[in-house]
Amino acid sequence: MSQWTDRILSHFTADLTRLWVACDPDDVLLDEKLLAELRSRGFEVMLYEDPFAFRAEFEERYRGAWDRGEAGPAPSLVLHLRGADQNALPWDIVHHGRVARLSLAELFPRLAYSTAKQVEPEHLAALFDAHEAELQSARGENESKDFILEHVYQLAPRSIRTPVDFWRELLRMHFANRSLPPLFAKHAASILHGKGLFADQPVAAWFSSKSVLLRVVQDAWYRYLSGLGLDGSRTGEPPPPDYVARVDIPFDHSDVQVLVDSMFLDGMLHPLAVHSVPASMPSWIKAGIVQDPAALQALVLKGVDGLIASIPSDGSSYKDWSEFAKRNGEILARAHGLPSAEGSEQLLKVRSSINALHAQSDGRLQAWVAAKHYADLMLQPVTKGPVMVHHIPRFLRHRRAAGETKVALLVFDGLAFDQWVQIRERLIASTKRFAFDEGTSFAWLPTVTSVSRQALFSGLKPREFDDSIDRTDKEEALWKTFWQNEGVNPNDVMYRRALRQVDQLDVLESDLADRRPKILGLVIDEVDDRLHKERSKNDVAMWIGNWLVTGFVDRLFSMLLDNGYHIYLTADHGNVESTGVGRPNQGVIAETRGERVRVYRSETLLADSAAAYPSTVRLDIAGLPANFMPLFAGGRTAFVPEGDQVVVHGGVSVEELIVPFVKVSYVIGTE
Repeated sequence: MSQWTDRILSHFTADLTRLWVACDPDDVLLDEKLLAELRSRGFEVMLYEDPFAFRAEFEERYRGAWDRGEAGPAPSLVLHLRGADQNALPWDIVHHGRVARLSLAELFPRLAYSTAKQVEPEHLAALFDAHEAELQSARGENESKDFILEHVYQLAPRSIRTPVDFWRELLRMHFANRSLPPLFAKHAASILHGKGLFADQPVAAWFSSKSVLLRVVQDAWYRYLSGLGLDGSRTGEPPPPDYVARVDIPFDHSDVQVLVDSMFLDGMLHPLAVHSVPASMPSWIKAGIVQDPAALQALVLKGVDGLIASIPSDGSSYKDWSEFAKRNGEILARAHGLPSAEGSEQLLKVRSSINALHAQSDGRLQAWVAAKHYADLMLQPVTKGPVMVHHIPRFLRHRRAAGETKVALLVFDGLAFDQWVQIRERLIASTKRFAFDEGTSFAWLPTVTSVSRQALFSGLKPREFDDSIDRTDKEEALWKTFWQNEGVNPNDVMYRRALRQVDQLDVLESDLADRRPKILGLVIDEVDDRLHKERSKNDVAMWIGNWLVTGFVDRLFSMLLDNGYHIYLTADHGNVESTGVGRPNQGVIAETRGERVRVYRSETLLADSAAAYPSTVRLDIAGLPANFMPLFAGGRTAFVPEGDQVVVHGGVSVEELIVPFVKVSYVIGTE
């Protein structure tokens, strides 16, 4: 156990009391590892945010059990308060609870508080070790930034002297998924600019945004190959417009080569399709070029094998799973785009490897959920991004407070991450104007619309909308209620659903002009509607390609951005290919085609179906109503007639559970 864990958890001793209050303005206690360790010691953590929601859950799950002399869900409860004053809590809680105080200012007294609070929770243990071992005296703000860059992010910008140094360190950071928070990115950029390195380039954006950097590297790669005399067609990317920063990257240096090679295999970068390669070309460039369909298949196969080797474990963090989901989406999108060549031995290998990837990743994800890590997602702070879809309204509230007064939430019903990649690549190819800051969010289990999309628009956990959990007709009211509770005039909030056709945008644009709303919630349902009509995700990809040609998405984005909206795009759940194992007679499902799950209100009926279908999976999902019990189809199966091939959702897989959350904007200089 780390020094950091010992220091934080020394405040909590289970045998002292069963009710604790953690005054924690910096959300120190909400780190996943700390939560897991607390759970192993008999503690459960509950957030204090909405007084009414807290009181209902506390009385139902804890106070009632304690009054009956029962233990309740856990031996001890920690009530987490995002503040320093325990008197913000109800009197009875303060009176009976034991108070523990946590503060980054006290935990890191020799660092500037303004810098320490910008460090992500998963890095605080490493920072604490360095703080205790290396710092003898207090540091100022800039010195604190230098210390954190070196000891947390393994970056020493003052030691970077050449372009090779710079690109090696920058690519290494992003390949390891260690983008810098904006405060540290700006500090590192200012140091490099002071040395005269890349003085006219947006270095801070390269440090903080992986997607921005990859677009620059992609263009530099194509121009590098052109300089070697290799011309061909770009796979996945068009020629870049003039406003994309053009820089020369030292690809011929071995330190850079090894990182770029791995980025091609992971699907982060797209290779150049060429007809032939002169014998004089260096062998190391082969990862970034493809000569024929077989070569592209081989590249996908290597990418899939690399993914299999890096599947997170049941003890990994949610960020590990999020990054894996993004890599998985990139590779699957590339696989769906492979030219069809029935009988091709290489293509059969690709499909076999993808099946192995699915089997292993699904199994580990289910184990991760069963180990209660999924339950901890509900506790995560939302200011830096929504970890679960029901966090999204609160995240948008935070963005409005930060100056984004007009926000548009676009919910692409049923959109898996690989299908988002397809949309993104099409937009880059056709418009060249949009930039995408890509993240992920976890859908609610079961991954059906009536559960996850209602949570998304309401900002509530499903147990808090039990009366409508099996339908979607209250979404608009829940969306408007959230914002009304935030003090927003109801006339400034708009909700529209079932959007998919270009001619609907004329009506939407007219409504925007007439009503001038500040907050939009839009449901685009083309993908979900289509996937239920297809037998494979390849077929879905073909249909999405045809739909994108209509220009619906291009025009929607442009219309909203031109009207001053900050666009956030997400999905309520994804989808998977599945094979039917039969349809149980019992069980109600929240929608007609949620064939990956059956939901029971009776323990007896659930047990009967679980016995009749031995491959099913039962998981205890925190946050669901007590009498809402899901039974998930095992593996990549579905509760449809035996042998049927379908594309569905509702279950526990990377593609269904982890969905895109993307900030869409114009590329700088194109507004």
